[in-house]
Amino acid sequence: MTASIVILNWNGAAMLRRFLPSVLEGSSGAEVVVADNGSTDESLTVLERDFPRVRTIKLERNLGFAEGYNEALRRVQSDVYVLLNSDVRVTPGWLSPLLRCLEERPGVAALQPKIRSEWDMGRFEYAGAAGGFIDSLGYPYCRGRVLGTVEEDKGQYDSVLSVFWASGAALVIRSRDYWQAGGLDGRFFAHQEEIDLCWRLRSRGRGILCVPQSVVYHLGGGTLPQGSPRKTFLNFRNNLLLLYKNLPERSLRRVLRLRLWLDALASLQMLATGQWRSAMAVWRARREFRRIRRDFEPARMENLSRTVLDPIPEQATFSLLWQYYVLGHRTFSSLR
Repeated sequence: MTASIVILNWNGAAMLRRFLPSVLEGSSGAEVVVADNGSTDESLTVLERDFPRVRTIKLERNLGFAEGYNEALRRVQSDVYVLLNSDVRVTPGWLSPLLRCLEERPGVAALQPKIRSEWDMGRFEYAGAAGGFIDSLGYPYCRGRVLGTVEEDKGQYDSVLSVFWASGAALVIRSRDYWQAGGLDGRFFAHQEEIDLCWRLRSRGRGILCVPQSVVYHLGGGTLPQGSPRKTFLNFRNNLLLLYKNLPERSLRRVLRLRLWLDALASLQMLATGQWRSAMAVWRARREFRRIRRDFEPARMENLSRTVLDPIPEQATFSLLWQYYVLGHRTFSSLR
């Protein structure tokens, strides 16, 4: 089984210097590729001068995370793609448990390692932790991270587990499954595109796992920092899009009506805390969703027609907001 680690880079020369050595040292047997997404900094110079054995794919402009990866992966020939963020530090031998799992479980399409924080190495990292899930209203959460609460890693989530989505920060996926599901949706540009891809895979009966015996450390916020209005816009818009693309007909209208009120509450909370640009971004996201949703109708019809697993076992039937704010359940293991 051949594997290629593909790192999508945009103006990340400092990240490459800091994190690429660990990938080269700790990923024996895998090809390492950096796809440069139209950088205007010294990234290409750094790659040529400091990392001559790394294969470089040059994209002409910044295509975003989703389409950037699609374009790069069209030029990679391997059984397994490893989509790795440029701000991830890997540990020696991290890839072996992941590839072994794919070899032993043909029904599994994609998986992720345990992701800890580079800032606080004893804690899980926000974007993925020990595997991703989604609640009844489309809010993502993780084993080890529920909304804003990030748990300390005490080994409590060290079992291999079937999950709803695997983090795009360190996504290991069979190339055949990637393309059969249509790849990442380039229209998302960035944020939650891996959840959309995993939803398609899972609804079509393919498995997704977290394998905590593999550990990486993620810095996070390398492209858009937490609290950025642009990040808020993409998260709210893309979350609505993935619901529209994938929710069954019986749930769609009810969920979208509830989300209108919940998004309004989120906007008011941002206003109350002085984040007026982020509050406006929520409403821009909703307007954009209404404007473009019909463009996603063919994708929705295809997804529903190819669904074989309904309901998906890893999609929670509860409301995460109710669990967190009303019942006070702030950890994954306390959710009911």
